[in-house]
Amino acid sequence: MKKILEKLCKVNGVSGNEHEVRETIISLLPSNCNYVVDALGNLIVTKQGGKPSKNKIMLSAHMDEVGMIVTSIEDDGSLKFSRVGGIDPEVIIGRQVQLEKISGVVGSKPIHLQNPEEKKKPISIDDLFIDIGAKNVDEAKELVNLGDMIYFKSDFVCFGDSKIKAKAIDDRFGCAVLLELLNSDLEYDFTCAFVVQEEVGLRGAKVASYTIDPDIAIVFEATTAADIPMAPKDKKACELGKGPVIPFMDNATIYDKELYKLVFSTAKENNIPCQTKTVIAGGNDAGAISQSCGGVRTLSISIPCRYLHSACNVVDENDMYLVVDLAKKILPIVCDI
Repeated sequence: MKKILEKLCKVNGVSGNEHEVRETIISLLPSNCNYVVDALGNLIVTKQGGKPSKNKIMLSAHMDEVGMIVTSIEDDGSLKFSRVGGIDPEVIIGRQVQLEKISGVVGSKPIHLQNPEEKKKPISIDDLFIDIGAKNVDEAKELVNLGDMIYFKSDFVCFGDSKIKAKAIDDRFGCAVLLELLNSDLEYDFTCAFVVQEEVGLRGAKVASYTIDPDIAIVFEATTAADIPMAPKDKKACELGKGPVIPFMDNATIYDKELYKLVFSTAKENNIPCQTKTVIAGGNDAGAISQSCGGVRTLSISIPCRYLHSACNVVDENDMYLVVDLAKKILPIVCDI
């Protein structure tokens, strides 16, 4: 599974431009399933098990990653840009980025040119630019167009005690989980939705929900872990190495209470370490899915991830396999409850 995650993370797919991710996923699908691509770009895959499911099950993960988009080409050949998805400007400064044809570096006003007031203020996206090495606007226009997507350039690295660092683990991890399930022999029928445009408003999931019309949906995600030295215990949200994260609520969803209890009891019965999210924050495609089709019972199973929405997402490899184990245990139960 780690090799699949690496392959998916190395592909670029900012919201609205997920086609390379989708084609990579299609190339990894088993032959014994069927798929369609809808008008928005969602990839919907059906897999028959040994018997039909009592409930129609939707498993979901989003293909897009946060990034940027070119909004202006300046006279000096530098680029101005806007964010696609929620990125803190502080994590962009000095980063190497990849455009459609070329690489660049995100620059900012050097500290020795900042006045005292500027030094006190948090950096704004308007204060940043991308240096592509162009001499002037004409040279830049030969290489870049307005609307070109901008991606973090970041290697997939294993380090420390079973840690993995890469861009776009949010949510190529969820996509890797769905691929693992599709390539397994499972008892019941189920449908997987690899959806688009989560980072800009849960858009693909809403469309896919109405296509699938599920009874129960499980969203596989990467969720914020703040288990860093200066964080108070109650603000860590969740921690790497302590297993899958099952939230009871976030800013987009209040999760189905029966499913929430069921997944914890299933984890306990199978000796799978599991944790909840201790901060009400963030949100994912469950917010759109739960409000579709007259209402859908939803559950989220996530991997804890440090430095979310940056070039350096960090997860624990052990958590990755625990999420898959839990998914394989809970899926036949929710199919037949």
